[in-house]
Amino acid sequence: MIQKLICIKMKKVTESSSHYQDLDKMSTLDLLQNINREDQTVALSVEKEIPAIEAFVNACSERMAQGGRLFYIGAGTSGRLGIVDASECPPTFGIDHGIVVGLIAGGDDAIRKAVEFAEDDRDQAWVDLEQYAMTELDTVVGIAASGSTPYVLGGIEKAKEHGLLTAGISCNPDSPLAAAVEFPIAPVVGPEFVTGSTRMKSGTAQKLVLNMISTSLMIKLGRVKGNKMVDMQLSNHKLVDRGARMVSEETGVSMPEAQALLLEHGSVRKAVDYFKQIK
Repeated sequence: MIQKLICIKMKKVTESSSHYQDLDKMSTLDLLQNINREDQTVALSVEKEIPAIEAFVNACSERMAQGGRLFYIGAGTSGRLGIVDASECPPTFGIDHGIVVGLIAGGDDAIRKAVEFAEDDRDQAWVDLEQYAMTELDTVVGIAASGSTPYVLGGIEKAKEHGLLTAGISCNPDSPLAAAVEFPIAPVVGPEFVTGSTRMKSGTAQKLVLNMISTSLMIKLGRVKGNKMVDMQLSNHKLVDRGARMVSEETGVSMPEAQALLLEHGSVRKAVDYFKQIK
């Protein structure tokens, strides 16, 4: 009886059976409504982890303010989500590439196509991280829905050995990842609509947490003014137009004048600062 209870306790929530049966017999409308019904529970699961996220953001921002960097490591969907979040930081907040970095088991090829058994290599994550000349000011976040991915666990283990700050995002309570890191974040979203398909609710929860982490960090590091992305990169016409409107609102000049200031100085922040200096 005791052995049976231990087995039940150790069972991964992310692998437990869906609340829904006979998916292949559902109508399209039923499929969509039921998926949406499950998705609505995800934000509430993330809400419960806000204290844990707060503690991590405060610790990480202190290091980043001193020149530290943020690294995400993961495999499969988890790895891809880390790469997406990291890749969006330079254009959104104007930081240099290499300040927030996403690494995936199997390398860049795995972004589009699964690389067999890459996630099972416990040593590779640190090999990947070492290419960035890691320092004690850096932070490593392991992302694994199961909380047991060897690639992630091995990377976290080595990061701790070298004095780096560590955090983990998983969707199972009391996972090996949660036990390994200083800042465990575990939004437990329950069984997936398709049993074990953690690209669904677990992936959504991880994405929400990553949004919260990177956005909060960038705001604390001064990359947002008021509620504006004043350091965003002007990489297309839409962003130039958005930036010009921001400059116009801040300075009171016309849109053509605002756009000219923006293009001359390269960012909303610099354009507004220049205008204030000459006035």
